[in-house]
Amino acid sequence: MSEISRNGASASGQPGRIGIGLELDAVHMKILEVLRENGRISVSALAERVGISRANAYTRFEALRADGAIKRFTAEIDHVRTGLGITALIFVTVRQQMWKQFRAELARMPEVEYCAITTGQHDAMIQVRMSDVAEVHAMVTDRLANIPAVKATETVFILDEVLRRPYVLPSDRDKARPVRRAAQETSGDVPLGKMRFVGAAEGRAALRKDG
Repeated sequence: MSEISRNGASASGQPGRIGIGLELDAVHMKILEVLRENGRISVSALAERVGISRANAYTRFEALRADGAIKRFTAEIDHVRTGLGITALIFVTVRQQMWKQFRAELARMPEVEYCAITTGQHDAMIQVRMSDVAEVHAMVTDRLANIPAVKATETVFILDEVLRRPYVLPSDRDKARPVRRAAQETSGDVPLGKMRFVGAAEGRAALRKDG
């Protein structure tokens, strides 16, 4: 643990705190990047990928787990293969004095994969996965609409999930930034993309020589 504390400064100068008093540094971020690709990787392989000793990898990994930075490990499934080929987003307007009831009723709906409280026109967004459109319709009209806390709903069907990552990290943003060239390519003594302005007297002198 003391080793992690000493090495806690982030390489980017922007460390992220984790709850047991340590700092998420560049090595922690690299560990999380590797685990995103393969959550079942061995400690030895993890250490090799990150470029640290096995003992260091184990200590850092256990610290991330103990702190809650890594909450749990789970499996990612193919919902179509399991018979849940229809995904829908249901936007809900909640009666403001009945939030407690809304949360309680939502917790009793096992088909709800995700729910978030939002700003804007609606108060919450629910994501559900069903076997067909009729099941989504039945859930909205027979169940959600009958909850007194629900004032209105709007349903949007997802046609294709173009991109879905397990999680994102601050280091992802750094990698996406374009790298600026230290030296500009030049054509003669004029940088590419720039114009060279020639004085009128110099231009007339050049014309006389050409003539």
